[in-house]
Amino acid sequence: MTATPTRIVRVDGNRAIPEDWYPGTVPDNAQIDATAYVGSSYSFQRCRSELPIGVEIGRGASLCDATSLDIGARGVVRLGEYALVNGARIICDTEIEIGDYSLVSWDVVLMDTYRVPFDPDERGRALVDGTFGANPARPIRIGRNAWIGFGACVLPGATIGDGSIVAARSVVAAGVPPYVVVAGNPARIIREQIRAR
Repeated sequence: MTATPTRIVRVDGNRAIPEDWYPGTVPDNAQIDATAYVGSSYSFQRCRSELPIGVEIGRGASLCDATSLDIGARGVVRLGEYALVNGARIICDTEIEIGDYSLVSWDVVLMDTYRVPFDPDERGRALVDGTFGANPARPIRIGRNAWIGFGACVLPGATIGDGSIVAARSVVAAGVPPYVVVAGNPARIIREQIRAR
């Protein structure tokens, strides 16, 4: 089955996806290529970016229904050409970039911020008074043609090189070089990939 390109229309001044199961809208600062597929406006329910472009979805890319974009005021999420994100949770307060032809499986969490303090006393106060965002956000970059297996977690500041695979349920806390397979918690290299010629 092939994805149908997204056709966003204006309804009562708001951007909507025709025949969407969720009665939401797509933010004006979501730049979506005409050939991209977006399953539902539900994905944008927690988008609060105040930047001119808060979400950028490239040519032929797919953002499937169950994906949740939790984007803070200064955050931007970019999906490269033909990238596919299927049912992931993306928490972004600065920048998360998913490269061309990359695949992000279901139940993956990409988070460029922890949003709560590490210190237990500060964390307790934050829970009481609602002052989150104490830890600085650090961008996440996923290279071209990478594959993030289901249930994996990519933590703030991590990078994943071109052509690399993150095994299911792995936790990526640092840099992953190009063309390797990583697995575990924390994720470690378990094998090198053969590059296509």
